Amino acid sequence: MARVKRGNVARKRRNKILRLARGFRGGNGTLFRTANQRVMKALCNAYRDRRRRKRDFRRLWIARINAAARLNGLSYSRFMGGLKKADVRINRKMLAQLAVTDPKTFTNIAVNSKS
Repeated sequence: MARVKRGNVARKRRNKILRLARGFRGGNGTLFRTANQRVMKALCNAYRDRRRRKRDFRRLWIARINAAARLNGLSYSRFMGGLKKADVRINRKMLAQLAVTDPKTFTNIAVNSKS
């Protein structure tokens, strides 16, 4: 049976992990075993947080819309319910942007949702 030399394959596999671990502190960025553990953990966190980011931004937009709606004498739920009844189709991201950058326009939208 022929002898299998894995020098190339093993080195490429290790270097791939160490490249991903570049910038990690201490041995986590230079030692293969610890770097491998840290990279696996980092990739898990990145996967999870790509989904979490969407939730976090939605929460931020809702908080901003709620604050602006209350300045106009409405709660968030009444404001959004009024928009649905008035058939105003603006998503939360745009409403939050209006609440921060253009309060007058947001007030006009709030008036529409009241009636």
